[in-house]
Amino acid sequence: MGKKSELINEMIKYYAGDVKRINHFMKVYSFAKTIGEMEQLEIEKQEILELAAIVHDIGIKVSEQKYNSSAGKYQQIEGPGIAKELLQKLGFRETIISRVCYLVGHHHTYNMIEDLDFQILVEADFLINIHEDGMDMDTICKIRDNYFRTKTGTSFLNMIYLS
Repeated sequence: MGKKSELINEMIKYYAGDVKRINHFMKVYSFAKTIGEMEQLEIEKQEILELAAIVHDIGIKVSEQKYNSSAGKYQQIEGPGIAKELLQKLGFRETIISRVCYLVGHHHTYNMIEDLDFQILVEADFLINIHEDGMDMDTICKIRDNYFRTKTGTSFLNMIYLS
């Protein structure tokens, strides 16, 4: 079994019984993987992106328990430490873990996007959140115009929501 599959397995165990959270990270992972490949990310950045997509919301569970909220700011506080433990347990390299944890700790801080792996993670998360949160057309257009930068992500958003 590949390490990404092991990580997905661990995340499903972590969210056991929480169908919404499991489906969310699996869908974000699928979009992130596809956008990264279409945008021809280099191999290590693609791996980091996919791992980050799998664990990006790992802080929600603790945030809901600790702060009674799933707000992004709490996810960013709680998520990196939990993600680090899990990734270390599965034997990922420290350089990979460090970048994944950075992405987990910043994936709702849109003014800090500084590289393509971060950009694609944000776009993949938005592609799913738009549907899950039932956003209206005006909001979708604002999200596209303000936060989408990749050709593939923008194309997906347009085809899925604005066709």
